[in-house]
Amino acid sequence: MCPSSGMDLVKIVVLGAPGVGKSSIIRQFVYHDFTEGHAPTRHKHTYFPSVVINEHLYQIRIVDLPVIPYFPMTSLHEWTDFRFYGLRSATAYLLVFDLTQEQSFQYIKSIREQILASRNMHNVLIFVVGNKHDLGGAPRADTQRREVVNIVKKSWKCGYIECSARYNWHVVALFKELMKAIHYIDYGHKPTAVRIQGALRRNKCVIL
Repeated sequence: MCPSSGMDLVKIVVLGAPGVGKSSIIRQFVYHDFTEGHAPTRHKHTYFPSVVINEHLYQIRIVDLPVIPYFPMTSLHEWTDFRFYGLRSATAYLLVFDLTQEQSFQYIKSIREQILASRNMHNVLIFVVGNKHDLGGAPRADTQRREVVNIVKKSWKCGYIECSARYNWHVVALFKELMKAIHYIDYGHKPTAVRIQGALRRNKCVIL
């Protein structure tokens, strides 16, 4: 485990429907690696990259889980299934959907509603990520995207970004935007500099 004294610890839980690219986004960010084909996540994986914002060092714990059927409503529910352990203590949630699969957005919409209904969200962020930007989508894709953006930004009032895990497009940017928002909550001023560090090997932190 990489965290050490003097660091602010941030726990980010990544959620989404099957095949949306949750693990690919994380691995691209941490390892600069992309693997073709879909291999379902069957076990929880934890990664420990870090960032420096205005000379504050944040140790990030990114949690990648198997797809969950629902968000645990109580601590008791959280302890009854290994997939749920630690879900209710996240600093932030990254809700990932596939820009080419409308039903994957409906999944995160349902999960978001369950999160809001089941835990205190004071100073807890939800950030929405549309992955697979490189695949384009159906002819109605542009209209659907505008609808999604309106829902997320105007109704949900959440951060939103589109990315491509395959081509590492906007992957670093989404983590920068998320950490800038967390830093603003913690220290009440906008960061002027963000330096990304990473774990090139599991449980080892190095500066990229």
